[in-house]
Amino acid sequence: MITAEEVRKLALSLPGAEERETWGEATFRVKDKIFVTVGPEGKAAGVKASKEDQALLISSDPDTFSMSEYVGRFGWVTVQLASVEAEVMRGLVVDAWRRTAPKKLVKEYDAKQ
Repeated sequence: MITAEEVRKLALSLPGAEERETWGEATFRVKDKIFVTVGPEGKAAGVKASKEDQALLISSDPDTFSMSEYVGRFGWVTVQLASVEAEVMRGLVVDAWRRTAPKKLVKEYDAKQ
């Protein structure tokens, strides 16, 4: 389990990340591109993923992972925060940021890890 506040802190800890409310949800962006969203009730989050990762996640645990409304066709996954392991969510958030951030920023991040 992971809380919405923990997802928020994790997303904002990544280089260049900022928070903005859009569509009534907290959205986390890098260079104005969204990589994570947290629903208004804080029970679920959306993460940007590849279509391959999306299919794998959904098939592995359909109670925790589902195709996101509207943007699911682009690989986005909705994650139920009450049932996802914190380390799994951490990996999903970092991967979503990597998919979205400029390559130079990712390279700088990797050099510090």
